[in-house]
Amino acid sequence: MARPIRRVITGHDAEGKAIVVSDAPATFVHSNPSNPEWNSTDIWRTDGMPVVVRAQHGETTEGARRQMPTKNGTVLRINNFPPESDVAGTMDVAAARKAFAALGNEKASTFGRGGRHPLMHRTETIDYALILEGEIDMLLDDVDVHLKAGDIVIQCGTNHAWVNRSKAACRVAFILIDGKFDEELGGHFNQA
Repeated sequence: MARPIRRVITGHDAEGKAIVVSDAPATFVHSNPSNPEWNSTDIWRTDGMPVVVRAQHGETTEGARRQMPTKNGTVLRINNFPPESDVAGTMDVAAARKAFAALGNEKASTFGRGGRHPLMHRTETIDYALILEGEIDMLLDDVDVHLKAGDIVIQCGTNHAWVNRSKAACRVAFILIDGKFDEELGGHFNQA
């Protein structure tokens, strides 16, 4: 079960003074049906650049679950990764694609097209990944990078997977920023 994440949202009153608009747990929580300990909480989403700063914003995480930000948008999400189970290890290509389809991004899955792990994927984003608690491995095409609490990854649209090989849960904050692949990269991989 997902641990609630306190979300404090500020804004402005009628006189333009800074106020707290909301101080409550984030409302958008998605749990993996095969393992509820594998979950994510969307904290905030934006839908354009520059972001329009309003006196008070409505709820930005309503709507369908989606992995990616909207065009020119961002997503702030906290993911909880339990220790890797046999679920990912037994996924075939169809199951891997189905898992990403449930996130609204089936085409991101690269398993069966060069990805060496069922959860390998590539997105047209720049992602800031801040390891908050625990340990996790980032798998790239030919290398694994072991990360611990306090480490930060700037993930630049590369083929990757997150695998928790430890015995305890790992919590990671992700800030996804919509991007566009450089035309030079187009010849190196196919997003289809």
